[in-house]
Amino acid sequence: MRGLKKKRRIQILAIAAVALAVSTALIGYAMRDGINFFRSPSQVAEAPPPESEVFRIGGLVEIGTLVRGTSETITFNVTDGGASVPVSYTGVLPDLFGENEGTVATGSLKNGVFVATEVLARHDETYMPKEVIDALKEQGVYQDPSASSGDAYGSTSGS
Repeated sequence: MRGLKKKRRIQILAIAAVALAVSTALIGYAMRDGINFFRSPSQVAEAPPPESEVFRIGGLVEIGTLVRGTSETITFNVTDGGASVPVSYTGVLPDLFGENEGTVATGSLKNGVFVATEVLARHDETYMPKEVIDALKEQGVYQDPSASSGDAYGSTSGS
């Protein structure tokens, strides 16, 4: 009787371990396309990722590089002060998008040009994504616009 209980416990533990491994593998497989890593322009310039990798790039839109053509394709450069990466985007840009403004784009690098599938602009005068702030601080070009009011992430109390 005692040996049967011990054998049953081992079987249950083995089944639980296999179920945990299978569920972890299925979750990882399902999320593989939803995970986008952030890179600064300096990181992209130093070690360009493969063309098949989808990632996010962020920084400031470099002054004098925003070109709106006759088609819906817009080109501009994103910089963190240390390096600049050319970006091409086909679509409608957010209303607050502009030169010398913070932006984050999702896409992939093709022939040295970041082809964006999504472009985000900061939503007000104090917001900038944490990754962009960190990259700009790393280059020594970040100036906190909210030193007098709020925090650098645009959050308010109670939200």
